[in-house]
Amino acid sequence: MMENLHRVVITGLGAITPIGNTVKDYLVGLQSGLNGVGPITLFDASKHACRFAAEVSNFDPTGILEPKESKRWDRFSKFGVVAAKQALADSGLTINETNASRIGVIIGSGVGGLLTMETQAQVLNIKGPGRVSPFTVPMMIPNMATGLTAIALGAQGPSSAVSTACAAGSNAIGDSFRLLQLGKADAMICGGAEASITPLGVAGFSSAKALSFRNEDHCSASRPFDADRDGFVIGEGSGVLMLETLEHAQKRGAEIYAEVIGYGSTCDAHHITAPSPEGIGGAKAIKEALQDGKLNPEDVDYVNAHGTSTPANDRNETSAIKTALGERSKQIPISSTKSMTGHLLGGSGGIEAVACVLSIKNGLIPPTINYSKPDPDCDLDYVPNNARDSKPNVVLSNSFGFGGHNVCLAFRKMT
Repeated sequence: MMENLHRVVITGLGAITPIGNTVKDYLVGLQSGLNGVGPITLFDASKHACRFAAEVSNFDPTGILEPKESKRWDRFSKFGVVAAKQALADSGLTINETNASRIGVIIGSGVGGLLTMETQAQVLNIKGPGRVSPFTVPMMIPNMATGLTAIALGAQGPSSAVSTACAAGSNAIGDSFRLLQLGKADAMICGGAEASITPLGVAGFSSAKALSFRNEDHCSASRPFDADRDGFVIGEGSGVLMLETLEHAQKRGAEIYAEVIGYGSTCDAHHITAPSPEGIGGAKAIKEALQDGKLNPEDVDYVNAHGTSTPANDRNETSAIKTALGERSKQIPISSTKSMTGHLLGGSGGIEAVACVLSIKNGLIPPTINYSKPDPDCDLDYVPNNARDSKPNVVLSNSFGFGGHNVCLAFRKMT
């Protein structure tokens, strides 16, 4: 049965990020080590313990989304649909009545329409239940980035939404990969979208002591694997990929960026927020991805780390990489693009998968910026501060989420 699985390739990319609202601009940001962190402008954060974030700037969906309809969409759905439209256009695939039922959508989100929930709760409390918007529920629910993308693009194939916290985007890509391997679809539009830079989102993560509080030095706040890291920087945006079976892509003469070859997904079953000791669950996910892709540790050329800039995650992820890759881990460049984009929660796996594909396509390893003080517990090569010219053939992308969710995706240069 395993021999009959379809090969799966990437033919389109879309990205709305704190360092660029197109894939081209995102690539420039990754190459230059652009810092996307700044003071919060989306709301008045003056009373908050954390007053900075990695916001998407200059996002204008005019001409891409129909104005009347998009007013009824939460910000996370707008990000997801625009990134999906970018990926579709990049792929050159036309969706019509002859192929619509073979093209699906899975876009993950950790939180969904948090801003809608907050604003409508205020309406309820201040003005009463009769004034709550009839669009509250469809704006709020996490599956709506998927649903609205399918509607906008006319994709009638397999459709679902993953909500595995910060692993959601990677789970969405992995689940789409599986459907294509099994021949359940010919193409899948997949990734993650999030827009949780809201009063409640920032306050909640602050109270949990998950965020950095470097308000006077916010530009260096996201510092994965650095000894002085003190928490993550919340970000927003969306990353979406077009996946196709190799046969389908070749038949239409599509340009192929890379191949998806492995998917590992595990759960710590340990704690609601803390990772399992020594990164045991993460190590298992990495090993599963290697086994799935018929890879040895020696085959791995780069790891895009989850790398949140929290004390526990970075220490445990380092342990997970060491456990899964053994001695090879000391020779592999490992970086966290969250140092530039902040942590997009459920959207992070999407933009990081795009970063991995761009790494393969363009021959570079993006840096971990703000790295200045080595941590004895994090003693691998984190590509400090400057991008590195390289020609990675096999790349891994890690994503870990609250609830103990662990995902590892494996990508390979097309041969």
